[in-house]
Amino acid sequence: MRIADMNWMQIDEYLKTDDRCVLPLGSVEQHAQLSLCVDMILSEGVSIEAAEPLNIPVYPCMPFGLAPYFTAFPGTVSLKVETLMAVFRDLLASVRRSGFRRVLIVNGHGGNAPVAHLAKELMVDWPEMSIKYHPWWAGPKVTAAMREIAPVGSHASWMENFQSTRLATAPAPDGEKQMIDFKTLNASNPSKLRELVGDGNFGGAYQMPDDLMQAAWQVGVEETREELEGPWPNQS
Repeated sequence: MRIADMNWMQIDEYLKTDDRCVLPLGSVEQHAQLSLCVDMILSEGVSIEAAEPLNIPVYPCMPFGLAPYFTAFPGTVSLKVETLMAVFRDLLASVRRSGFRRVLIVNGHGGNAPVAHLAKELMVDWPEMSIKYHPWWAGPKVTAAMREIAPVGSHASWMENFQSTRLATAPAPDGEKQMIDFKTLNASNPSKLRELVGDGNFGGAYQMPDDLMQAAWQVGVEETREELEGPWPNQS
């Protein structure tokens, strides 16, 4: 259930029988020819599909994350680490105040990993809360499904090319890119990184058949749903 399709009275009624909710987290950053909002689109989409049969509320995706390395690409937005931590501290405090006790953070961007550590920190002060951090694209089942499609793939390659993330005005290039040197990449400033990666694809083919991608997506939905179903360790 999208929070956007509910009012406060419906949430009040829901909390009488369940205390789970989903907070999707994304990023607005370069993804080669794909939408700048790939990570936001995918994390919110997988959250909604996973939660729907369980009737669990899904908040709107927090679109902005940590992407300082992409700031030489126009359109990219990057928060400071302390800004994202402050925002998520407030978000989690708000849902806790409402009465939610089991919160699944569904992340779509690797750079947002510090949020996982924040969740653990908050559970020290809020022992009644169970907060899970789920990078849906890195789950073991999704990873296995993606590797069955192709052994090589990374940021802005076929792995993130879904019907929902494509732009009609920017078709995928032909061919396949060689994987970048991550050691060099990680030591590069934003301008040098842009030189290294060119269009933004880190390596791999640009697109795969939709039927294969849809099958991998469904694995991601089901794996995210499993996180919602439990276990939730801090709950009696």
